[in-house]
Amino acid sequence: MCLAIPTRVVELLPDAQALVDLGGVRKTVSLELVDDVAPGDYVIVHVGYALTRLDADEAERTLALMAEAGLDVTGGGA
Repeated sequence: MCLAIPTRVVELLPDAQALVDLGGVRKTVSLELVDDVAPGDYVIVHVGYALTRLDADEAERTLALMAEAGLDVTGGGA
């Protein structure tokens, strides 16, 4: 099963890259597939690529549902 996770963009980097944050875990991802992303936006990330921008309210609801289901979306292990 593949899981695409909403993450918040912290900083735009050179070469269509961005630093994203998910629960304190930061990672560099590619923005090659998404236009007009700014710091503070949420993007759906899958295997290192931002796939689409996501409304902040929807991102927060999705992350809350994942946490309620017991999923550790930060990668810290469960």
